[in-house]
Amino acid sequence: MLTLVSTFLYALLTNRVMLIHQTSDMVDLFCEPFPGSTWYIPPDFPIKDFMGYDVHSESSYGYLVANNLINIDHNSPPSAFPPFMYLHITYDYREHVLHKRFFCEDDQEVINNINWILLKSDNYIVPGLFMIPKFEKELERMFPLKETVFHHLGRYLLHTSNSVWGMVMRYHKSYLAKAKEKIGIQARVFFWAPISIDELYKQIVSCTQIESILPQLNPEQSEKSSMATDEASPHAVIVTSLYGELYDRLRDMYYMYSTTTGEIISVYQPSHDENQQFDQLVHNQKALAEIWLLSFSDVLVTTAGSTFGYVSYSLASIKPWFLLSSKDQKAPDPPCRRAVTLDPCFHSPPDFLCKASNNTDTGKLARYLRHCEDYGEGVKLFD
Repeated sequence: MLTLVSTFLYALLTNRVMLIHQTSDMVDLFCEPFPGSTWYIPPDFPIKDFMGYDVHSESSYGYLVANNLINIDHNSPPSAFPPFMYLHITYDYREHVLHKRFFCEDDQEVINNINWILLKSDNYIVPGLFMIPKFEKELERMFPLKETVFHHLGRYLLHTSNSVWGMVMRYHKSYLAKAKEKIGIQARVFFWAPISIDELYKQIVSCTQIESILPQLNPEQSEKSSMATDEASPHAVIVTSLYGELYDRLRDMYYMYSTTTGEIISVYQPSHDENQQFDQLVHNQKALAEIWLLSFSDVLVTTAGSTFGYVSYSLASIKPWFLLSSKDQKAPDPPCRRAVTLDPCFHSPPDFLCKASNNTDTGKLARYLRHCEDYGEGVKLFD
């Protein structure tokens, strides 16, 4: 979803049409955003093996430039350029200097001469587009508030299929619709920041109670405190996680004890598949439904560095609290930090910018950029 929005914006800026390579795990996730047309690549498209392209492909921009197979003279005739070219902007693109030059203005002038661009990415590259001077004026016109880029484009472009929307509506009406306040908690454990479920649970409780997101427990269990909750509207907590134990503990905590405020806290979790199931349509449908359910939240707590969380809070247009990455497999202190801006983080910005020297601080290369609160080497948009 982050890549779709990024590519769509790049297409707008370069007067291109965006088409999507539809894989089997994407068939019933989204509906067509443009009436009377399709955004999927037609079956008779001459290029077939899209998944076969990688950083070393002979049709890639880096390979073509390195081997003098493309004429970088801007005034060259159309015949001097290949009919199509592959752009590689996945997580490892920074290991190859010429691929990083996608974010250089001179290189964009060359790329603009090529009719068909095959772009593969797993990044939110929108902040990188703001680094390119030729796009800056148009981006300022399109987005007076810079940190709302994904919110507006995501709401415009990404519409769930009827199957997914049915899951969203059934769950929302059954558990969340009557809540006085909806609180979303999204928890993910990454291999680069391992943490036990026990420590993660403690971190969530610590964060939500320190920041007054969830109320403290009343250990006395007095009759007065129990009676105070009788007429109170419930506060619904929706937990999205691969793990069921976090939900079990939070649910049991507010089942066993009343709260000091007298508020009723109901805890729900739509699914817990334990492991991410790549290329599985049903798994992806449930994940997409839960992203949308989180986007209905009034308050959000999300895992640092999680793109799942990025999409949820950006669609919701609210600034979340980030559960900060573990240290030595322990919950950090403080446990969480409030986001400063709404837009997602570009995890892998170029570590140099064209005419600037290597190891340039990309967080200072454009006036609308700063480093991410939850992912230090990344950059994001702010106002």
